[in-house]
Amino acid sequence: MGKEERFVKIYSQGKLVVSEIWVDVVTGVNYVYHAAGYSGGLTPLLDKDGKPVISSPDEIKALKK
Repeated sequence: MGKEERFVKIYSQGKLVVSEIWVDVVTGVNYVYHAAGYSGGLTPLLDKDGKPVISSPDEIKALKK
């Protein structure tokens, strides 16, 4: 039995310029990854109040399926 992945990709757009949303299945925190060419960055996804977007345990279970 293999080790379970910590991050799940839930959204992706683009080919050369890529934007993705990843969820940490341990904490529920959502992250935005953006890459263009040889550079890229990862940052927590924030809501309108500036707080991190956190997926509920039920949402995470659904993402893993």
